[in-house]
Parts: sequence; C-alpha cells; structure tokens
Amino acid sequence: MASGELGPCPGGEFARTARLEAHPRGAGYPDRAVAAQSDVTDTARIAAVVADTVLWYGRIDVVVNNAGLGMVGAIEETTDQELRDLMDLHFFGPAALVRAVLPHMRRQQSGATVQMSSTGGRFTFPGVGAYSATKFALEGLSEALAAEVAPHGIKVLIVEPGSFRTGFAGGGALRLTAELPAYEATVGPVRTNPPGSDGKQEGNPDKAAAAILTALAAEETPLRLPLGNDAVDAIQAHLEAARAETLAWEKVSRSTAFDG
Repeated sequence: MASGELGPCPGGEFARTARLEAHPRGAGYPDRAVAAQSDVTDTARIAAVVADTVLWYGRIDVVVNNAGLGMVGAIEETTDQELRDLMDLHFFGPAALVRAVLPHMRRQQSGATVQMSSTGGRFTFPGVGAYSATKFALEGLSEALAAEVAPHGIKVLIVEPGSFRTGFAGGGALRLTAELPAYEATVGPVRTNPPGSDGKQEGNPDKAAAAILTALAAEETPLRLPLGNDAVDAIQAHLEAARAETLAWEKVSRSTAFDG
C-alpha cells in the first residue's frame, strides 16, 4: 500500500492511495494493480482505504508515504496557509496513515513503513525552510516510531533522496511563494534552479526503488537511507560541519551545570 506511489502487497498485488489526481484503475499494471483514489490529507478517507485493503487482501505488508509537493520561498514570503497545507501533506497525512495501519501490522507481527523524506529532512538552506520543516517533523516522528514498533517486528525506513529524474522539479509538483525583493539574492537562485534541472537529474528512479527494496530486505534495515551521490555527499558534509561546530563550542556547552 502506498501514498502517492505504487508499493508491494501480498500475492504480487498492489494498492494505491493518490492525492487528488484521478488515475486509470490499475494503469501500468492491468493484471496486478488496484487503484484507490484518496487525498492523504483526508484522514477519514485514509481509514476507509486501509480498511478496504485489509478486507480484500487480508493484510498490509508495506506502506510507502510518498505523496508530496515542493515549495520554494523565504520564510517571510510563506503564508500561514501555505505552511499549514504543506504540513498537512507531508506530516499529518503520513502520520494518520501510519496510525491506521499499525494495528494490522502489530497483529501480524510484521510490516514496514517507508517514509519518503529528502536531504531537506537532514539540513536546509535559504528558500526551502517551509519544505524542510515538514521533512524534519516527519523524520523526528519516524525515528521515535522505529524504536516503538521494532518489538512488534515492524520496520521503519526513512528515505532521503537527492536529485532524481522524476516530475518533482517540474509540472505541478513545485510551488513558489510570492516574492519579496529583499530575498532576491538569497532565494532567487533557488527559485530558478529546480525547474531548470528537470529531466537532467543524475538519479535513476528505478535504481532508487531497487535500493529501497534492498534496504527493506536486509536483516538490519537502516533507519535512514540517503539516495544518490549528491545526497550522500551533502549529508556527510553536513554531519562533519555539525560535529566541528559541536566540538568548537563544547566547553561552553558543558559549562551550564551547577557548581560543586
């Protein structure tokens, strides 16, 4: 079962929950796919889709939370409604879906949740603060979730892709906030870079899917899986910078205890 993307279910079948768009029933997999339309921000509908899936197939083995949008804009440029809508899509919707499937996975003492995050779930930069805020929230939830459900035989995998050749950077998947001239120097380049890279990204989506399946099949599935050379390089650089800053300020950080 998947939110926004196809995922494996028992017997080679597939179930799908998509956000808003209408899709031909089972398009691309006419003999093995059943499409169920759902807005992932509609929590009541989520419960119904999960119930129908369990009714028809008896179990849910894998949930992939992959529905999402990009947003570029400075924090001051981002409206409260834009931020709330993005949080509903990237955080509250996936949280609701996970809560809906967990009772079934706990009963079967197995299952996996794949949370599609981003390198923006590890670090951020000008123009993507709102987007990263939603991914930071998703990763925090998922890290705690992984420890909570591990005793029940359930895996949680946070996927952090870099740039992949999907439709994310073009079409209707990328939203731009209203512009303020004050942020042209810092946010302006970020507004133009993603659309300009569409169709030229290094990452191969098919290989990304294979890497996710490899991680899920491993005896010790990682909590986080960066995907792509750009993702690994950027995350390693961020971790090294964070470590250097912590060491540089370690004396001050440790100076806050009561004397004696």
